[in-house]
Amino acid sequence: MINTETALKEAMTGVEGALGVALVDYGSGMALGTLGGSKDLDLSVATAGNTDVVRAKVRTMEMLGLKDEIEDILITLGTQYHLIRLLKSRNNSGLFLYLALDKGRSNLAMARHQLRRIEGELDI
Repeated sequence: MINTETALKEAMTGVEGALGVALVDYGSGMALGTLGGSKDLDLSVATAGNTDVVRAKVRTMEMLGLKDEIEDILITLGTQYHLIRLLKSRNNSGLFLYLALDKGRSNLAMARHQLRRIEGELDI
């Protein structure tokens, strides 16, 4: 089992092309931890905005009557991938991992695999 700090470090160092990572409570919109970012990637702004994305998708699924679970949400920009992984393990409901990647230096399939692995090891 790993804690939040270790999980964020693993995402930043273990995922090629990682620009920033955060663990977010989408009920409150608060980041429980962040690592990375830059002047061009303000993680405070990104986590708040992506909280709105998650809430909107959850509401839409409820309105559609879908009885499925969101694994992840991918936002593709010209030079970046933004990956949102909703956490399902143990008591982590209401949380998501947010990972911003440099599109030219990352492998999206491997990033998804790494986030899934981190989710399985995360103990909050």
